[in-house]
Amino acid sequence: MRILITGGDGQVGKAFSRQVQNHELFACSRSELDISDPASISKAIERYRPDVIINCGALTDVDKCETSPELAMSINGHAVGLLAAQAEKCGASLVQISTDYVFDGEKDGPYIEADSTKPISLYGQSKLLGEQLAGSNALIIRTSWVMSLDGNNILVKILRLLDEGNELKFVNDQIGCPTFTDDLVNSVMKLIESEVAGVIHVSNSGSTSWFDFAQQVAECAGSDSKQVSPISKSDLNRPARRPANSVLENRRLVDLGFPPLPHYLDSLNQIISNNKRPLQ
Repeated sequence: MRILITGGDGQVGKAFSRQVQNHELFACSRSELDISDPASISKAIERYRPDVIINCGALTDVDKCETSPELAMSINGHAVGLLAAQAEKCGASLVQISTDYVFDGEKDGPYIEADSTKPISLYGQSKLLGEQLAGSNALIIRTSWVMSLDGNNILVKILRLLDEGNELKFVNDQIGCPTFTDDLVNSVMKLIESEVAGVIHVSNSGSTSWFDFAQQVAECAGSDSKQVSPISKSDLNRPARRPANSVLENRRLVDLGFPPLPHYLDSLNQIISNNKRPLQ
């Protein structure tokens, strides 16, 4: 297949470039493909003639979305509608990367694909709009707490702070599923190759709080876990609300016969033990 990646310079886009070997893959940065610009989308599609468009482009800064709602709705919402229209026009299938933040976090237990969405932040609202505008033929991947050693995501920040000997404060009243980009991409590619459509939850197995996760990172990295102390979400006074529970159950993935993703602790241990390069 010919696969066009938007947001190719982000951590998920980089993982696709690193992992996908059996297809022609074209990873476009925002400077080459601006998903909010129909002319830019059309130009990229005409150049690369994709069979599949995977939208990894997004505004993922949750607090910035809250303070810049028009920008959030444009990039995370309406731009997906533009991609869907262009994909339909050229006969390509669309894959939209979405989020656990489409849920309100009030459920007592993991969320499944059939659960009602009720986002409590502009980020969640904008990503839910993106799901809706992607269309019924799209593959919607809901994932959570995405991380890697690429860029400046939460895992890189934790490792850097630990290495600098700083005290880390992380919330202990927000739980979810840490998900590593390579595991995510491996699973998404299996779904694409099987021509699956609709909403599917794809996250690493296991769940934890941010506080517990930061301690686990410290232990894996050989640092002192006592550098990490717990706080509550309310202590941070951030612009955007976060769901207290955004654990995703990958029910449909398993029901379709695909293997569950590894436990996040196994992937965490592997990624840290294999890290031979300085953090970016």
